[in-house]
Amino acid sequence: MAESVSEFCPEPSADLREVRDWVHDFAATVIRPAGAEWDEREETPWPVIQEAAKIGLYSLDFFAQQWFEQSGLGIPIAFEEIFWGDAGIGLSIVGTGLAAAALASNGTSEQMGEWLPQMFGTVDDVKLGAFCASEPDAGSDVGAIRTRASYDEAKDEWVLNGVKTWATNGGIANVHVIVASVDPELRTRGQASFVVPPGARGLSQGQKFRKHGIRASHTAEVVLDDVRVPGSCLLGGKDKLDARLARVREGGRSGEQSAMRTFETTRPTVAAMAVGIARAAYEYARDYAREREQFGRKIGQNQAVAFLLADMATRVDIARLMTWRAAWMARNGRPFDQAEGSMSKLVAGETAVWVTEQAIQILGGAGYTRDHPVERFHRDAKIYTIFEGTSEIQRLLIGRAVTGLHVQ
Repeated sequence: MAESVSEFCPEPSADLREVRDWVHDFAATVIRPAGAEWDEREETPWPVIQEAAKIGLYSLDFFAQQWFEQSGLGIPIAFEEIFWGDAGIGLSIVGTGLAAAALASNGTSEQMGEWLPQMFGTVDDVKLGAFCASEPDAGSDVGAIRTRASYDEAKDEWVLNGVKTWATNGGIANVHVIVASVDPELRTRGQASFVVPPGARGLSQGQKFRKHGIRASHTAEVVLDDVRVPGSCLLGGKDKLDARLARVREGGRSGEQSAMRTFETTRPTVAAMAVGIARAAYEYARDYAREREQFGRKIGQNQAVAFLLADMATRVDIARLMTWRAAWMARNGRPFDQAEGSMSKLVAGETAVWVTEQAIQILGGAGYTRDHPVERFHRDAKIYTIFEGTSEIQRLLIGRAVTGLHVQ
C-alpha cells in the first residue's frame, strides 16, 4: 500500500489554488446566500445554475478540464468549495457530472462527442443530465435491477422498460443514462448502460421525493414504458457487449459492470462533497465559539468546546487527505488494492455527519433552529452515508479488499 502512493504529494499546484479561490468566491457570494431559500422551496435552483454557467463553472469544458487535470485533485478541490457553499444547490450544479462520468466510463469517443454537450447545454439554454441505476428493489443490490433492455434486431433499436428511483435530475434532465439488464440470469454481468435522448417517447417522471436534506437537488423516479432508442445509444456498442456476454457464458471474466465502474470512479468526488459540508459546519462552529460568551468568557476558551473543535478540524483534514489520495490514485492509474475509493467515501461521509452534529451541539439551542445554517448542514450530511454506496457497502468492499476473502 505504501509503495502504491509513494509519489502522492498533497500540495495543490498554483493553477489549482487559483481554481479553488475562483470557485470559493462563487460559492461565498452566490451559492451560500441562496442556500436557505432553495432548501425551503425544494426546487431546482435554475437561476443559480444559470449564474454558474455564465462564469463557466457549469460547463462541459470546466468538468472535463478538472476531471483530467494531471494530479487528479481538480474535481475534489472544486467540489469541496461548491459544497462548502451549499450541498443542495451544489448537487444541482454537479449532478450532471455523474451522468457524464457514466458516459465517459462506458461510452465510445463518438458517443461522448455526441451526448456530453447535450447534457450541459449552453449558457443561454442550460440542460441537465441524469444517471439512473437504483430501483425500488435494487439499491445496494445492483444485481437485482429489473429494468430490461430488449434488442429489436429488425430496427436496430433497444426497447427499455422499468422504473428507476432516487435519480438526481430524473425526469427533468435533457439526457438520461439508464442501467438496464440485457440478460437477467447473469445479474450484474448481464447489464449495460444506455443513453435516452431528449424527448424520447415513453420516458416520464414518476414521484418526486421530498427529502430530509439536499432539498434544492431534484430527486425523482424515472418511468420507462417501451422507450425505444437507436442501437447507437448502447454505451460501448453492441459488439463489445456481445463479446463480454459471450465470455461470461463461457465461464470467463466479464470485466467491471458499468454501474459499479461509474460508482468507483465517482466515490472520491462524492467524498469531496462531504468534506465541503463538514468544513462549512466546523468553520461556522469555530467562529461562533470565538464570539459567543457565557459565564464571562468566550465559549471557545472552555476545554470541552476547544477539544471538540480540535477533533472536528482533525477529522476534516483526515477526510480531505484520504479523498485527495484516492482521486490521485484514480487519475494516475493506481489500483485501489485496499479499496481506497471506498475508504474515502466512508470516512468523508461519516465525518460530515459527526462534524455537523457537533456543530449543532456547540451552538446549543441556537444550532437547532433555522436561524443558523448548521441544522441544514446536518440534514444535508446524512445522505453521504447512504447514496452511491451506503457505509455498510463501503465496509463490505474494504473488508473484501483487506482480507482477500468474499465477505458477505
